[in-house]
Amino acid sequence: MRTASEQNMIGQSDSFLAFMEELSRAAKVNRPVLVVGERGTGKELAAQRLHFLSQRWQHPFLTLNCATLSPALADSELFGHETGAFTDARTRRLGRFERADSGTLFLDEIATLPLSIQEKLLRVVEYGEFDRVGGENAVSVDVRIIGATNTDLPHLAAKGEFRHDLLDRLSFEVLTIPPLRARQDDILVLAEHFALHMSLELGFDDLPRFQPSLREQLLRYDWPGNVRELKNAIERAVYLSEGQPIEHVPLNPFASPYRPLPKQTDRSAKRTEPLRHSAPESPHIPASAPFKSFSLPKAIEEMERSSLLNALEANQFHQKRAAAALGLSYNQFRTLYRKHKATLTPTAPHN
Repeated sequence: MRTASEQNMIGQSDSFLAFMEELSRAAKVNRPVLVVGERGTGKELAAQRLHFLSQRWQHPFLTLNCATLSPALADSELFGHETGAFTDARTRRLGRFERADSGTLFLDEIATLPLSIQEKLLRVVEYGEFDRVGGENAVSVDVRIIGATNTDLPHLAAKGEFRHDLLDRLSFEVLTIPPLRARQDDILVLAEHFALHMSLELGFDDLPRFQPSLREQLLRYDWPGNVRELKNAIERAVYLSEGQPIEHVPLNPFASPYRPLPKQTDRSAKRTEPLRHSAPESPHIPASAPFKSFSLPKAIEEMERSSLLNALEANQFHQKRAAAALGLSYNQFRTLYRKHKATLTPTAPHN
């Protein structure tokens, strides 16, 4: 179940406020709406807001992720089935359209609907009726459809992968959510909102404090995963901070010197470029040097030890900052630190 804070769309940037104004205007008209946006922009939240600002707000709001369904399962999920329609159909089942009658049905990833299902959906949009799987009599419903996608539906229609006539009927209004990189004024507002709720969830006594370096980091990053990525990153930073001021957000949770490299399908293919946040190559084994026998475990040990020491010295032996410099979580850093502690030569007190 979503909390109230997760159901809010928050922002103060001009692009976000313009989008919200368009959404509020479209909510009042009883016609289909398409919500378009990159991953993580909040398409389902926009659909919820469309529903609760409409005259249907007291009636059901149902959702269906079309990308998770096979054609047969999509048919049954949307339109229901009669007893005996197929092997496991022991009883009649009402589909999403019947259960959403008088309300709203949100079809996420609508571009992935099979063409056979698109044909039946067209009939519902046009005439408000459909047949259950295995049924003989048409079922009439009054449902407002909101579709969402992160793909170019007109392009898919031009390629024959989405029905032109269905697209025409679904696109009475098309609302495009601006990505987070176009909402610079919202980044810190959202970050502070997510940090506050995470601190309350973890029971921290003090409210989270963002250091200036953190604010600069948040504003420099492009946020390809948009609001969802920002939320995950901030909540991760709050939990790692253990109630202390937050100086850095670990943007890549997969960063680790032990992260597996992508598998090569062609043995003759060149080695891929190092992953972002990967540890530096050992200075003792230049990539261009002729191959000589050496102990790989010892080389890895030396690389880890020298990387730890360099990061600690560069950050005045502040372990959390050193962890961030290496692209590691604090727990990952502490594991490595304990492993090499005996061989490190400190020049300043450890925190």
